[in-house]
Amino acid sequence: MPKGGGTPRQPLSQRRPGKAASQKKRVAAPARVRGAPPPTSKIATKRSATATPASPKTTKTRIRPLTGAALDEHARILWDRLTALYPDAHCELDYRSPWELLVATILSAQCTDKRVNMVTPELFRRWPGPADLAAAPLPEVENVIRSTGFFRAKARSLNGAATAVAERHGGTLPRTIAELVTLPGVGRKTANVVLGNAFAINEGVVVDTHVGRLATRLGLTSETDPVKVEQDLMRAFPRDHWALLSHLLIWHGRRVCDARKPRCGDCTLRDRCPSALV
Repeated sequence: MPKGGGTPRQPLSQRRPGKAASQKKRVAAPARVRGAPPPTSKIATKRSATATPASPKTTKTRIRPLTGAALDEHARILWDRLTALYPDAHCELDYRSPWELLVATILSAQCTDKRVNMVTPELFRRWPGPADLAAAPLPEVENVIRSTGFFRAKARSLNGAATAVAERHGGTLPRTIAELVTLPGVGRKTANVVLGNAFAINEGVVVDTHVGRLATRLGLTSETDPVKVEQDLMRAFPRDHWALLSHLLIWHGRRVCDARKPRCGDCTLRDRCPSALV
Protein backbone atom coordinates (compact mmCIF):
# COMPACT_ATOMS: atom_id res chain seq x y z
CA MET A 1 0.00 0.00 0.00
CA PRO A 2 1.45 3.35 -0.99
CA LYS A 3 2.27 5.99 1.46
CA GLY A 4 -0.51 8.39 2.35
CA GLY A 5 -3.28 5.77 1.93
CA GLY A 6 -3.88 6.55 -1.75
CA THR A 7 -5.10 4.12 -4.45
CA PRO A 8 -2.51 1.50 -5.33
CA ARG A 9 -0.79 2.15 -8.64
CA GLN A 10 -1.02 -0.41 -11.47
CA PRO A 11 2.21 -2.14 -12.44
CA LEU A 12 3.98 -0.65 -15.45
CA SER A 13 3.51 -3.85 -17.45
CA GLN A 14 -0.29 -3.59 -17.19
CA ARG A 15 -0.67 0.11 -17.78
CA ARG A 16 -2.48 1.21 -21.02
CA PRO A 17 -0.33 3.35 -23.28
CA GLY A 18 -1.26 6.95 -23.68
CA LYS A 19 -3.26 8.24 -26.63
CA ALA A 20 -0.25 9.69 -28.36
CA ALA A 21 1.70 6.45 -28.01
CA SER A 22 -1.17 4.16 -29.13
CA GLN A 23 -1.79 5.90 -32.42
CA LYS A 24 0.54 5.18 -35.32
CA LYS A 25 2.03 8.13 -36.96
CA ARG A 26 0.24 8.72 -40.21
CA VAL A 27 2.28 9.49 -43.30
CA ALA A 28 0.70 11.93 -45.68
CA ALA A 29 0.08 10.46 -49.15
CA PRO A 30 1.87 12.23 -51.95
CA ALA A 31 -0.23 14.69 -53.89
CA ARG A 32 -1.65 13.26 -57.12
CA VAL A 33 -0.68 15.08 -60.26
CA ARG A 34 -3.51 15.84 -62.68
CA GLY A 35 -3.44 13.51 -65.65
CA ALA A 36 -1.21 10.93 -63.98
CA PRO A 37 -2.44 7.29 -63.79
CA PRO A 38 -3.84 6.12 -60.44
CA PRO A 39 -1.34 4.45 -58.11
CA THR A 40 -1.08 0.68 -58.39
CA SER A 41 -1.07 -1.46 -55.29
CA LYS A 42 1.62 -4.07 -54.68
CA ILE A 43 -0.98 -6.87 -54.97
CA ALA A 44 -2.26 -5.61 -58.30
CA THR A 45 1.30 -5.25 -59.57
CA LYS A 46 2.09 -8.82 -58.56
CA ARG A 47 -1.03 -10.19 -60.22
CA SER A 48 -0.39 -8.32 -63.46
CA ALA A 49 3.15 -9.63 -63.57
CA THR A 50 2.03 -13.25 -63.32
CA ALA A 51 -1.11 -12.97 -65.46
CA THR A 52 -1.17 -14.74 -68.83
CA PRO A 53 -1.24 -12.24 -71.69
CA ALA A 54 -4.46 -12.17 -73.69
CA SER A 55 -4.25 -14.05 -76.96
CA PRO A 56 -4.75 -11.92 -80.05
CA LYS A 57 -8.11 -12.15 -81.76
CA THR A 58 -8.10 -14.25 -84.88
CA THR A 59 -10.10 -13.12 -87.87
CA LYS A 60 -11.72 -15.58 -90.22
CA THR A 61 -10.51 -15.18 -93.75
CA ARG A 62 -13.35 -14.57 -96.18
CA ILE A 63 -13.03 -16.57 -99.36
CA ARG A 64 -13.92 -14.73 -102.52
CA PRO A 65 -15.57 -16.90 -105.17
CA LEU A 66 -14.05 -17.04 -108.61
CA THR A 67 -15.69 -15.50 -111.65
CA GLY A 68 -15.51 -15.69 -115.42
CA ALA A 69 -13.05 -18.00 -117.14
CA ALA A 70 -11.31 -18.79 -113.84
CA LEU A 71 -14.59 -20.08 -112.39
CA ASP A 72 -15.29 -22.17 -115.49
CA GLU A 73 -11.89 -23.85 -115.28
CA HIS A 74 -12.18 -24.31 -111.51
CA ALA A 75 -15.61 -25.94 -111.82
CA ARG A 76 -14.43 -28.22 -114.63
CA ILE A 77 -11.44 -29.47 -112.61
CA LEU A 78 -13.59 -30.05 -109.51
CA TRP A 79 -16.13 -31.98 -111.57
CA ASP A 80 -13.48 -34.18 -113.21
CA ARG A 81 -11.82 -35.05 -109.90
CA LEU A 82 -15.03 -35.69 -107.98
CA THR A 83 -16.52 -37.91 -110.68
CA ALA A 84 -13.26 -39.90 -110.80
CA LEU A 85 -13.24 -40.18 -107.01
CA TYR A 86 -16.92 -41.14 -106.67
CA PRO A 87 -17.98 -42.90 -109.89
CA ASP A 88 -20.93 -44.51 -108.09
CA ALA A 89 -22.26 -41.39 -106.36
CA HIS A 90 -26.03 -41.54 -106.04
CA CYS A 91 -28.95 -40.69 -103.77
CA GLU A 92 -28.51 -42.71 -100.58
CA LEU A 93 -32.23 -42.82 -99.77
CA ASP A 94 -33.87 -46.15 -100.64
CA TYR A 95 -36.92 -45.89 -102.91
CA ARG A 96 -38.73 -47.79 -105.66
CA SER A 97 -40.94 -45.04 -107.08
CA PRO A 98 -41.10 -41.24 -107.25
CA TRP A 99 -43.71 -41.27 -104.48
CA GLU A 100 -41.48 -43.29 -102.17
CA LEU A 101 -38.59 -40.90 -102.84
CA LEU A 102 -40.80 -37.94 -101.95
CA VAL A 103 -41.82 -39.57 -98.67
CA ALA A 104 -38.23 -40.52 -97.82
CA THR A 105 -37.00 -36.99 -98.58
CA ILE A 106 -39.64 -35.42 -96.32
CA LEU A 107 -38.55 -37.78 -93.53
CA SER A 108 -34.86 -36.97 -94.07
CA ALA A 109 -35.20 -33.44 -92.69
CA GLN A 110 -32.98 -33.24 -89.56
CA CYS A 111 -32.41 -36.98 -89.86
CA THR A 112 -29.80 -39.27 -91.40
CA ASP A 113 -30.48 -41.22 -94.58
CA LYS A 114 -29.54 -44.39 -92.71
CA ARG A 115 -32.30 -43.85 -90.15
CA VAL A 116 -34.85 -43.04 -92.85
CA ASN A 117 -33.98 -46.24 -94.69
CA MET A 118 -34.69 -48.17 -91.50
CA VAL A 119 -38.15 -46.61 -91.16
CA THR A 120 -39.54 -46.52 -94.70
CA PRO A 121 -39.88 -50.31 -95.31
CA GLU A 122 -42.53 -50.61 -92.59
CA LEU A 123 -44.16 -47.35 -93.66
CA PHE A 124 -44.49 -48.48 -97.29
CA ARG A 125 -45.60 -51.95 -96.28
CA ARG A 126 -48.56 -50.58 -94.34
CA TRP A 127 -49.42 -47.70 -96.69
CA PRO A 128 -47.97 -48.35 -100.19
CA GLY A 129 -49.42 -45.42 -102.13
CA PRO A 130 -50.67 -41.83 -101.70
CA ALA A 131 -54.31 -42.87 -101.23
CA ASP A 132 -53.35 -45.36 -98.52
CA LEU A 133 -51.25 -42.86 -96.61
CA ALA A 134 -53.90 -40.17 -96.97
CA ALA A 135 -56.42 -42.43 -95.20
CA ALA A 136 -53.98 -43.59 -92.50
CA PRO A 137 -54.64 -42.48 -88.88
CA LEU A 138 -52.09 -39.87 -87.88
CA PRO A 139 -51.21 -41.53 -84.53
CA GLU A 140 -50.28 -44.73 -86.34
CA VAL A 141 -48.13 -42.87 -88.87
CA GLU A 142 -46.45 -40.96 -86.04
CA ASN A 143 -45.63 -44.19 -84.26
CA VAL A 144 -43.95 -45.67 -87.34
CA ILE A 145 -41.82 -42.60 -88.12
CA ARG A 146 -41.16 -41.54 -84.52
CA SER A 147 -37.42 -42.28 -84.62
CA THR A 148 -36.83 -39.80 -87.47
CA GLY A 149 -37.53 -36.83 -85.19
CA PHE A 150 -40.18 -34.11 -85.48
CA PHE A 151 -42.53 -37.01 -86.17
CA ARG A 152 -45.78 -35.11 -85.57
CA ALA A 153 -44.96 -32.38 -88.08
CA LYS A 154 -43.66 -34.95 -90.57
CA ALA A 155 -46.79 -37.09 -90.20
CA ARG A 156 -48.96 -34.06 -90.98
CA SER A 157 -46.81 -33.25 -94.02
CA LEU A 158 -47.01 -36.82 -95.30
CA ASN A 159 -50.77 -36.91 -94.83
CA GLY A 160 -51.19 -33.55 -96.56
CA ALA A 161 -48.92 -34.46 -99.47
CA ALA A 162 -50.61 -37.84 -99.90
CA THR A 163 -54.05 -36.24 -99.89
CA ALA A 164 -53.02 -33.62 -102.46
CA VAL A 165 -51.39 -36.17 -104.78
CA ALA A 166 -54.38 -38.54 -104.53
CA GLU A 167 -57.06 -35.89 -105.02
CA ARG A 168 -55.43 -33.31 -107.31
CA HIS A 169 -53.04 -35.44 -109.36
CA GLY A 170 -54.80 -38.80 -109.56
CA GLY A 171 -52.23 -40.54 -107.39
CA THR A 172 -49.34 -39.66 -109.71
CA LEU A 173 -46.57 -37.35 -108.61
CA PRO A 174 -46.29 -34.18 -110.76
CA ARG A 175 -43.10 -33.55 -112.73
CA THR A 176 -42.70 -29.79 -112.39
CA ILE A 177 -41.15 -27.86 -109.56
CA ALA A 178 -44.03 -25.38 -109.58
CA GLU A 179 -46.53 -28.18 -108.84
CA LEU A 180 -44.34 -30.07 -106.40
CA VAL A 181 -43.72 -27.10 -104.10
CA THR A 182 -47.48 -26.69 -103.62
CA LEU A 183 -47.60 -30.03 -101.79
CA PRO A 184 -47.50 -29.84 -97.97
CA GLY A 185 -44.00 -30.39 -96.61
CA VAL A 186 -42.35 -29.96 -100.02
CA GLY A 187 -39.91 -27.13 -100.63
CA ARG A 188 -37.51 -26.43 -103.46
CA LYS A 189 -34.83 -28.76 -102.12
CA THR A 190 -37.23 -31.71 -101.82
CA ALA A 191 -38.64 -30.97 -105.27
CA ASN A 192 -35.13 -30.94 -106.76
CA VAL A 193 -34.36 -34.29 -105.13
CA VAL A 194 -37.44 -35.90 -106.68
CA LEU A 195 -37.06 -34.31 -110.13
CA GLY A 196 -33.33 -34.99 -110.43
CA ASN A 197 -33.34 -38.58 -109.14
CA ALA A 198 -36.78 -40.03 -109.89
CA PHE A 199 -37.37 -38.26 -113.22
CA ALA A 200 -33.82 -37.32 -114.35
CA ILE A 201 -34.96 -33.69 -114.73
CA ASN A 202 -32.25 -31.13 -113.98
CA GLU A 203 -34.37 -28.30 -112.68
CA GLY A 204 -31.89 -27.16 -110.01
CA VAL A 205 -29.17 -28.20 -107.55
CA VAL A 206 -30.04 -29.74 -104.19
CA VAL A 207 -28.40 -27.59 -101.49
CA ASP A 208 -28.25 -29.25 -98.09
CA THR A 209 -25.76 -28.57 -95.30
CA HIS A 210 -22.97 -30.53 -97.02
CA VAL A 211 -23.45 -28.85 -100.40
CA GLY A 212 -23.62 -25.39 -98.86
CA ARG A 213 -20.47 -25.98 -96.79
CA LEU A 214 -18.38 -27.34 -99.66
CA ALA A 215 -19.58 -24.72 -102.13
CA THR A 216 -18.27 -22.04 -99.78
CA ARG A 217 -15.00 -23.79 -98.96
CA LEU A 218 -14.26 -24.50 -102.62
CA GLY A 219 -14.76 -20.87 -103.60
CA LEU A 220 -17.90 -21.48 -105.64
CA THR A 221 -20.03 -19.04 -103.65
CA SER A 222 -19.89 -16.56 -100.80
CA GLU A 223 -23.61 -16.83 -100.07
CA THR A 224 -25.19 -18.53 -97.07
CA ASP A 225 -28.81 -18.60 -98.22
CA PRO A 226 -29.49 -22.00 -99.89
CA VAL A 227 -31.41 -20.43 -102.78
CA LYS A 228 -28.54 -18.05 -103.59
CA VAL A 229 -26.00 -20.85 -103.21
CA GLU A 230 -28.03 -22.90 -105.68
CA GLN A 231 -28.06 -20.04 -108.16
CA ASP A 232 -24.27 -19.70 -107.98
CA LEU A 233 -23.81 -23.44 -108.53
CA MET A 234 -26.21 -23.42 -111.46
CA ARG A 235 -24.13 -20.66 -113.08
CA ALA A 236 -20.85 -22.51 -112.45
CA PHE A 237 -21.83 -25.95 -113.80
CA PRO A 238 -23.64 -27.12 -116.95
CA ARG A 239 -27.30 -28.03 -116.57
CA ASP A 240 -26.77 -31.73 -117.15
CA HIS A 241 -24.41 -31.80 -114.13
CA TRP A 242 -26.86 -30.38 -111.60
CA ALA A 243 -28.45 -33.53 -110.18
CA LEU A 244 -25.20 -35.48 -109.87
CA LEU A 245 -23.29 -32.46 -108.58
CA SER A 246 -25.19 -32.46 -105.30
CA HIS A 247 -24.41 -36.17 -104.74
CA LEU A 248 -20.71 -35.64 -105.45
CA LEU A 249 -20.50 -32.79 -102.94
CA ILE A 250 -22.56 -34.68 -100.35
CA TRP A 251 -20.39 -37.80 -100.66
CA HIS A 252 -17.20 -35.75 -100.36
CA GLY A 253 -18.62 -33.81 -97.41
CA ARG A 254 -19.48 -37.01 -95.56
CA ARG A 255 -16.25 -38.83 -96.31
CA VAL A 256 -13.51 -36.16 -96.38
CA CYS A 257 -14.60 -32.54 -95.97
CA ASP A 258 -16.17 -32.87 -92.53
CA ALA A 259 -17.77 -29.81 -90.96
CA ARG A 260 -15.56 -29.77 -87.85
CA LYS A 261 -12.40 -31.59 -88.84
CA PRO A 262 -11.90 -31.62 -92.61
CA ARG A 263 -9.17 -34.02 -93.67
CA CYS A 264 -7.42 -31.61 -96.02
CA GLY A 265 -4.28 -33.77 -96.11
CA ASP A 266 -6.26 -36.61 -97.69
CA CYS A 267 -8.32 -34.40 -100.02
CA THR A 268 -7.87 -34.72 -103.76
CA LEU A 269 -9.12 -31.14 -104.11
CA ARG A 270 -6.70 -29.50 -101.68
CA ASP A 271 -4.66 -27.72 -104.39
CA ARG A 272 -7.92 -26.25 -105.78
CA CYS A 273 -9.51 -25.42 -102.43
CA PRO A 274 -9.05 -21.88 -101.09
CA SER A 275 -9.93 -23.10 -97.59
CA ALA A 276 -7.07 -25.61 -97.60
CA LEU A 277 -4.62 -22.93 -98.68
CA VAL A 278 -5.66 -20.34 -96.07
